[in-house]
Amino acid sequence: MARFAANLTFLFTEQPMLDRFAAAKAAGFDGAEVLFPYDLAARELSTACHGAGLEFVLLNTPPPNWAGGPRGFAAVPGSEERFRRDFDRSLRFAQALRSRHLHVMAGKAEGPAARRCLIENLRWACARAPHASLVIEPVHAADLPGYFLSSLDLAAEVIAEVGAPNLGLLFDAYHAHLISGDLTAAWEAHLPLVRHIQIAGCPGRHEPRVGEIDYGEFFRRVDAAGYRGWVSAEYVPLTTTEAGLRWLRGGAAA
Repeated sequence: MARFAANLTFLFTEQPMLDRFAAAKAAGFDGAEVLFPYDLAARELSTACHGAGLEFVLLNTPPPNWAGGPRGFAAVPGSEERFRRDFDRSLRFAQALRSRHLHVMAGKAEGPAARRCLIENLRWACARAPHASLVIEPVHAADLPGYFLSSLDLAAEVIAEVGAPNLGLLFDAYHAHLISGDLTAAWEAHLPLVRHIQIAGCPGRHEPRVGEIDYGEFFRRVDAAGYRGWVSAEYVPLTTTEAGLRWLRGGAAA
């Protein structure tokens, strides 16, 4: 059975970041992820996370401010030096936090040159960190216009071309549903590549309790596939985090 993690960039924002780990554990989560934790010391984050009895599951690279900053550089020709410098910083954070995965963000780009750039940068990163689990995530174009990885098939092709055993797919069910229009088919087609899962209700990116995605059925398929990784809740609560956790305590349809 998959284990559930809380994305603390989105959840428990009623509290300071370092207090969110204990709140997530008390609510029933066993792991945590933070998109861009770089404003805090890695030692403080590690103490708060592991002291609460959680595993640190994932963080993003690169480290710029999410509010208005670029969404990665891995596919942006001419930014190779910046990508590699930022990757090394993110890798140090990931190692200090004992993070399960490091999400490499592609950035805004298009065309064959961007694809070549992404593949070359990912090959470099996979060789740079052979014992780290690196993941890439397709994002629906409406949510992040211009983002290079806007297709599940493109992500699969990139992973195949890189050909590194430590590179896999971050399967965000919300984005996969919007991209493909058929979450079940997308899951079955790309299952062998999946290293990590994120969930949110669709539309609206709120609790995975109502909307177009039947998460009860999706979780059954995840379990039936023998997936043993993490499922991270990455959504914007409709009210408070605690008020919206019925899906975790009683199932997605509760």
